[in-house]
Amino acid sequence: MCGRYTMLADELEVLRTFDLEQDRIDNYGQSFNIAPGQNVLAIIHDGKKKRAGYLRWGLVPSWAEDEKIGYKMINARSETAHEKPSFKKLMAKKRCLIVADSFFEWQKNEHGKQPKRIRLKDRSLFAFAGLWDKWEQGEKELFTCTVLTKEANPFMQEIHHRMPIILPKDKEAEWILPQTENPASMHAFLKNIEVDDLDAYNVSTYVNAAKNNDEACVAPLA
Repeated sequence: MCGRYTMLADELEVLRTFDLEQDRIDNYGQSFNIAPGQNVLAIIHDGKKKRAGYLRWGLVPSWAEDEKIGYKMINARSETAHEKPSFKKLMAKKRCLIVADSFFEWQKNEHGKQPKRIRLKDRSLFAFAGLWDKWEQGEKELFTCTVLTKEANPFMQEIHHRMPIILPKDKEAEWILPQTENPASMHAFLKNIEVDDLDAYNVSTYVNAAKNNDEACVAPLA
């Protein structure tokens, strides 16, 4: 499960980290508490080069009758995405990087649920493996995405049984290259992804409310 995350880097850092040729990212903004339904920074490959822009978080498949389905599709299970009708074609042709620098997860304890902020130890910016699609109805069109998840690794098992797939730096380009159009191949690719260098700390339940978006969301809990 991945239901909240942060993106606090400045625009230049994003452009440099992901080796983007564009001079700027339209409507660029930072966030301490990114929630489903919001626009999120993503990177796709258009066949010639990588491009960064915004997609709405919560996948609305091209065939959907109602865009509200997006609120049920913020995550996709990587174990079955290559087989499911909602995701199979996207695994073949519409893969993206969803840019982040940490994510939140809620650990159950005797008092309820404790929110934790989880980061990579060795770098700030990273990318979730994602899928995207374009939906049209009349004159309205939406570009939306979902975050792929997997069974938790040993570190995350203490916190939650699922986790988002974080791509190692040397695998990011391969994930979005359009030359690979075989869903089964991309499923195998994801199965071999391992990220072990995570750390976590407790934050306030202030982060639970999506309307809260300031430094208090990421402040270590005393």
